[in-house]
Amino acid sequence: MNAFQPDPLLVNFILLKEFIYLPVLAVLALVRVLSARSAARWAGALALALAVLGAVAQLGPSLAGMQGGQAMRLAIQLGDLGGGAALPLLASAPMLVSATLPGTRWRWIDALHILLLGALVGMWVLTR
Repeated sequence: MNAFQPDPLLVNFILLKEFIYLPVLAVLALVRVLSARSAARWAGALALALAVLGAVAQLGPSLAGMQGGQAMRLAIQLGDLGGGAALPLLASAPMLVSATLPGTRWRWIDALHILLLGALVGMWVLTR
């Protein structure tokens, strides 16, 4: 690898945190909302809302053709918090809580979420 080629780990981390993590988390949270009962359903709904809002904040302005302005600056600032991992981690918190609440079913959702979260945190640590 020469000086003009980026580290593949860094490229994969950026791809995961910017384009993959929040949409996949939203799908997992939606499945949790549809399968769980009581408090676990509400925590899954909060995770779904945060994941969708985070994805809209990251992808929305550029997909809508906004090239500048206040909305674009705010979206960039939200996406950059904590080295870019704060938004996905914030959206994952209610999903982690929902795994411990009564009414949780389909534990494979939690297993996939832990794998996804582990990949994000692992790549984040390795790229620092």
